Amino acid sequence: MSALRAFLYVQHLLGIGHLRRAATLARALAAQGLRVTLASGGAAVPGMAVEGVNFVQLPPASAADLSFKALVDEAGRAVDEAWKRQRSAALLGAWRAADPHVLVLELYPFGRRQMRFELLPLLEAAAAAPRRPSIVCSVRDILGGQQNQERQRETLGLVERYFDHVLVHADPGVIAFERTFPAAGRIAQRIEYTGYLVDPEKSSHDDAGKGEVIVSAGGGAVGARLLEAALRAKPLTALRDRTWRMLAGNNLPGEEFGKLARLAAGGGRIELERSRADFTTLLSNCALCVSQAGYNTLMETIRACARAVVVPFAGGNETEQTLRARCFAERGLLEVVEEAALTPGALAAAIDRAARKPRPAPGAIDLDGARKSAALIARWARQKPA
Repeated sequence: MSALRAFLYVQHLLGIGHLRRAATLARALAAQGLRVTLASGGAAVPGMAVEGVNFVQLPPASAADLSFKALVDEAGRAVDEAWKRQRSAALLGAWRAADPHVLVLELYPFGRRQMRFELLPLLEAAAAAPRRPSIVCSVRDILGGQQNQERQRETLGLVERYFDHVLVHADPGVIAFERTFPAAGRIAQRIEYTGYLVDPEKSSHDDAGKGEVIVSAGGGAVGARLLEAALRAKPLTALRDRTWRMLAGNNLPGEEFGKLARLAAGGGRIELERSRADFTTLLSNCALCVSQAGYNTLMETIRACARAVVVPFAGGNETEQTLRARCFAERGLLEVVEEAALTPGALAAAIDRAARKPRPAPGAIDLDGARKSAALIARWARQKPA
């Protein structure tokens, strides 16, 4: 096993954004020549295999509700201690088999506290290994629930005990890490800003989505209200005569999808689909896009320089998407409709405002996070014995 090796851990609980971001990082590491293992603890996602990466599907866990405090297994049953022991053993087995030079945990310890039952044993094992790997946290731009000082002290203690580096996948000129983690100064020497993490743009001469309005609900788990509002907003907008392509997501329940299909049937020039492999091409070609404000979708939208309207998800006291959307709106990159104010009329007005604007200019935000992150991790891997 002479190649440099990296082991990535990710747990998605509701949507698929965390897994998509980890897959982007895994691809970038593989492109750097590393042998990569990506261990995913969330529900299996069709089409998520990453070429050139060893993908390990752990026994799946999801959030029981929007509080994210309780876990359920793939059958919807509350997980018990026996399940946790099995899952922890599976994770440790995958890590030992990979024998990595670098261990990367997505979000923890800044989040995913409900996974401590397996992550603390993994960190202890890594810290005590004969060849201790570099231990890295990979974290997005915005955190939730970190204003509590006791939580911050707990997080800082874990970072200082186990972690060598914290990769913040953000542009500090847009959102600094201390905005949502006020104690960041104490670990400043460990923090590396990478820019936003997004897959490299693929050149395409395809006209898919040319002149259309693209409405995306991401994975679809919490997108039904946005999709319905968009369908009802269509006849109220100046873009009513365009084709509107509605991407409902694979996780939207079948009953909700059927309801949308019935509503779309009477709308004229509406295409309702679950998902598209060429989503980034659609963004590049569209007249305008409508979506929530999740990290991955928003970065792909900004990179495509698409006119955009976002409705940030705010269920379960979530504030992440709202803050991100407001920061990007302040730079003139998109229009925002708050979820609490979402009506067909409000959405239609925002769509018309965005449609009247020129497409955003490229280069406003650092989107080179995949390459920079991979280069840093590769450097840290080379510092370890073979």
